[in-house]
Amino acid sequence: MRFAKRRGGTLVAAAVAAIAAATLLGAAPASADGSPNGNGNGNGNGNGAGADHWGVITRNTIGSPVAQLRNGPFGSFGVTGPAARPPYGTGSLGIEVADNSTTLNPPSEKVDFGNEVDFFGDRVRDLRNLGFHVFQTGENVTYGGPENMPNIRFEIDPNLSALPADNYSTMVWVPDAAPVTNRWSPFLDATTTGYWYLTGNETTCTQAARCTFAELKASLDDGGEEATVLTAAVGKGRDHMWIGAVDGLRINNRVYDFEEDGVRERRVG
Repeated sequence: MRFAKRRGGTLVAAAVAAIAAATLLGAAPASADGSPNGNGNGNGNGNGAGADHWGVITRNTIGSPVAQLRNGPFGSFGVTGPAARPPYGTGSLGIEVADNSTTLNPPSEKVDFGNEVDFFGDRVRDLRNLGFHVFQTGENVTYGGPENMPNIRFEIDPNLSALPADNYSTMVWVPDAAPVTNRWSPFLDATTTGYWYLTGNETTCTQAARCTFAELKASLDDGGEEATVLTAAVGKGRDHMWIGAVDGLRINNRVYDFEEDGVRERRVG
């Protein structure tokens, strides 16, 4: 089912958003301690991960979805107070995917909005604080159930001794149902809620055998080389139609504030 106001130029819109993130934030803001961010090295602790390398990961895009930096959403109508506006600034990452719009199997769309530069080579075991805020709607629940939610995804090199030729998998966080709909949620902690799995079935943490975050990290520790991060992203698909927004993506001691004019990096903790 195609969202009624879908556009012929959606990939152009996504590309424009990615260009805006890269060009308008050529210099990342200073952190709370006065040191500049964006030195191109995430180092597993969120230190120095640049705000200018975020955008649509094109090789992980299927169909014509939207992952666009936008203003708002504000509301829904009648909603007031903090839940009526994005948790950081005035903008967010708007995501739209359809469930039945391609000739592939499955016919649904997929999109990742992420960073292919700044977390490369970081150790998976050093990931400690993860999560985001979401604008979930009642319609999304109707389309796919309460757990029809966007995900956090880390492409990784598992580096398992038992599978030396396997250099790729994706760690996926599936959130629990949003505690509220038609308004902004509180922070959803990916380290203590929802479940995680690996896409390549490298360990016992599979989509059919859900793991906690701690269990997934432990499953990658087989005494060999460290599992390392390739990319970090927020994504959706391929499953149900979803139209909503995400803001305040936290990776360790950095929060990524999605704004209409780019991605802003905030230091926390």
